[in-house]
Amino acid sequence: MRLPPAILANAEEVLREILRFTAPADTTLSRYFRDHPRLGSRERGAIAEGIYAVLRNKSFFTDFAEAGSGPTMRRLTILGLAEAVGADSLGGLTEEEVEWLERITQIDRSLMPANMRANMPTWLFDKLIAQFGEAETMQLADALNAPAPLDLRVNSLKATREDVMLALAEAPILSTPTPYAPLGLRVIKKPSLQNLPLFQSGAIEVQDEGSQILSQIVGAKRGEMVVDFCAGAGGKTLALGALMRNTGRLYAFDVSEKRLAKLKPRMARSGLSNVHPVQIAHERDAKIKRLAGKIDRVLVDAPCSGLGTLRRNPDVKWRQQPNSIVELQAKQAAILAGAARLVKGGGRLVYATCSFLNEENDQIAEQFLAANPDFTLVPMSKVLAEQKIELEMGDYLKLLPHLHQTDGFFAAVFERKVMPKKVYADEKPADDVDAEPAE
Repeated sequence: MRLPPAILANAEEVLREILRFTAPADTTLSRYFRDHPRLGSRERGAIAEGIYAVLRNKSFFTDFAEAGSGPTMRRLTILGLAEAVGADSLGGLTEEEVEWLERITQIDRSLMPANMRANMPTWLFDKLIAQFGEAETMQLADALNAPAPLDLRVNSLKATREDVMLALAEAPILSTPTPYAPLGLRVIKKPSLQNLPLFQSGAIEVQDEGSQILSQIVGAKRGEMVVDFCAGAGGKTLALGALMRNTGRLYAFDVSEKRLAKLKPRMARSGLSNVHPVQIAHERDAKIKRLAGKIDRVLVDAPCSGLGTLRRNPDVKWRQQPNSIVELQAKQAAILAGAARLVKGGGRLVYATCSFLNEENDQIAEQFLAANPDFTLVPMSKVLAEQKIELEMGDYLKLLPHLHQTDGFFAAVFERKVMPKKVYADEKPADDVDAEPAE
């Protein structure tokens, strides 16, 4: 079944705006679809997949688009839609465009230069070559330029993984257990989940397996005091709350009121009542100081380049700039130092990013250890063994899409030595923190 010719015009219109890179692609697409309510689900899906195909393959698609006649943006859109839904599904092409598209589809992309096949800016390609070597960089690039699977996390407070698999099969939605995360399921296709009773009841959440593993290595236990320092919309917060079996006290800190607001309906579905969202102004906020030395586990999922999520957000590689990595390093170090104050003697601090760049990962961890002799590194091999996760790692967690079929993630676990407790003059009991309890 062919797409209406108008869809090509719609896709070209929104692609033109997205390629300005003034906002995330998913934000621009969502706004465009709200402004064009007559587009059906099939049309919206084709447009979105076509746009993401262009963003993944922008280097050689741009080269191909400039090799024909007519407006470059239109040809770029045609290439994206053909990649996403197949050339035979496109309506409204001229005879010349059909011939041009046939020629392009016969090109053997494997014969292209490595930097063009990698489909990333030169600065990033060079950085990855220096870090991984050319052979592994190309394997990584191939994985990053493929769409990510849909992973689910089963809410253990409401269901078992086996029960969810059976319920999904009745939908019918096929799924398989994730190889590493004990509560993860990988859905074979990408169905709409919002109307499923499983989703509405809070039995499942969408969460990449790598993110689930990060939550697991925090090691949160029943009755503990735990902080998710950069909680965002709360995916890892919800996972931590379930691991704590809805006991203890779990603080979700974030500087963004909007992000924390997105956590509220997810909390309501999840059935968690031990989560306390707290908006903070910065990593030195007085609300943090009041909890100094009281927390068993702190997760710092730090602001980062987001390059590990390129399978889902391919526009990030074109929006990110080399100087922004330097700025992020300073922010990451400051946030980690602020969060470290919370950890009590014998407690653990987990630093994580969704990046694979050493500058945001190993270097930040090593700088922290050098500046904080009261913390020691817990080898990731030991942490994973404690959690019974069968992954081969050294000192750090380094998840890569071409090796582990997850997004790119890094994590380091630090443990605070048991030392005489520091007393702060304005220290208050933990319950005095300005927190909004879960409903």
